[in-house]
Amino acid sequence: MTSLTHIYTVAFQGLNAVLVEVEVDLTNAQDLLLILVGLPSAAVKESKDRVVAALRNVGHPIAAKRCTVNLAPAELKKEGAFYDLPIALGLLSSMGKISHSENLSDYLIVGELGLSGELRPIRGALAIAMLASALGKKGVILPEANAKEASAVPGIFVKPVKHLKDAITFFQEGAITLKSSKETQSTLFTPTKPLVDFKDIKGQQHVKRAMEIAAAGGHNIVLYGPPGTGKTMMAKAIAGIMPELSVEEALETTKIHSIAGLLPPGESLITQRPFRSPHHTVSYAGLIGGGSNPRPGEVTLAHNGILFLDELPEFSRTVLEVLRQPLEDRKVTISRANGNFTYPTNFTCVAAMNPCPCGYLGHPDKPCRDTQMQIDRYRGKISGPLWDRMDMHVEVPALRFGQILDTEEGESSSKISQRVNFAREKQKNRLGGTRTNAEMSKAELNKFARLNFECNEVMRHAIDEMGVSARAVDRLIRISRTIADMENSPEIKQEHLMEALNYRRKDV
Repeated sequence: MTSLTHIYTVAFQGLNAVLVEVEVDLTNAQDLLLILVGLPSAAVKESKDRVVAALRNVGHPIAAKRCTVNLAPAELKKEGAFYDLPIALGLLSSMGKISHSENLSDYLIVGELGLSGELRPIRGALAIAMLASALGKKGVILPEANAKEASAVPGIFVKPVKHLKDAITFFQEGAITLKSSKETQSTLFTPTKPLVDFKDIKGQQHVKRAMEIAAAGGHNIVLYGPPGTGKTMMAKAIAGIMPELSVEEALETTKIHSIAGLLPPGESLITQRPFRSPHHTVSYAGLIGGGSNPRPGEVTLAHNGILFLDELPEFSRTVLEVLRQPLEDRKVTISRANGNFTYPTNFTCVAAMNPCPCGYLGHPDKPCRDTQMQIDRYRGKISGPLWDRMDMHVEVPALRFGQILDTEEGESSSKISQRVNFAREKQKNRLGGTRTNAEMSKAELNKFARLNFECNEVMRHAIDEMGVSARAVDRLIRISRTIADMENSPEIKQEHLMEALNYRRKDV
């Protein structure tokens, strides 16, 4: 006697969930033999033992059978512990233990089994629910710990399963009571306080202004100055003035972190822009992504948020140079034998550095101890092409005694964010979606950011006297367009371009 069952689950290719069909075939045999085919990884192969033990411990031992489980498509490598639950249900269906087995193919089923039959959390629940919705499936069956995350996808039925017995009962009853997620945007999006409020940062008004411009237009920015001047604090504070994530951005961001296994326990949706701050010892693969089946790196985990590179010259030059493509193209492509993987990298880069190895070059009180050769070598770790891709270069000077002890409270992040949101709304009306001035193409610059005669003269001086590159010209125009938006000006004026030029220093 032969019994064949079809169940659907998923595999991951980069950041995409793809459909996997689980075929289970049982034939009579003298001993129990469970064969798993379809390019399974070591973790997937071990599911055989977990499934057999779990079925025995819930009262459904497998008799002497030859069980063949095929994970199709066969050329796609299967990794992770997603397949325990669908394999177990497929075996039960083939043994005739599930009366409504025809309902199995209506769902995407994922879950890792413990030996007792208890379900353990998996990663990528949001991407799985998105795939189920796109394929027109009735819903998803997954571990209870991942149910809240999957419920962020509107209109999809989510069945949380705590134990293998719960899944069996669900299908025994015909799975006829379907209710889609009750989660709403109001319950998913909960505002939180910023890590650092700008009102708590003493002095540095010109730096705060630059950070506001960077947030308003999505511009990359480098802060340089002696230790203890507030560079790191301001980098953290910029997260508090960035616009809130749209629903689409939140789903995309959550999907990335979920697949990477970084979604905090019990959190259904990332509603705050990511703030990633990798240590300067980070590897090439850690920053960009990598592995035999590439996983997203820091530049992708910072997508729709902020990538903060503290002590920029301390990073390996090889690591820094790979930032060129993510900064320019806002995506990164990783090539492997099994295909090319493209990850989004639309982030705002905030970097901080000292002016020299000891940190006190130009300090009003503390003398610099470094030689010119040491200073040149230190700054030379950042190549010209990478430096050119940073839109704004802002000096953060040492604070004086009166500024440090000043008790007057500065402007709050909430007030600054109102101006940032105003400028972002201008860009939304102009460019559509959530695109910013920093993302404008050459054609869009010619259409929306043309320079008048006075501005052209200023730009000519900048090119001839300051040696501004062609790439830097475009970036200056984008910054000027952002300043004009903040001033509610329909055109770029000379003072807007002059302010933008103040943020392009050559002597760093």
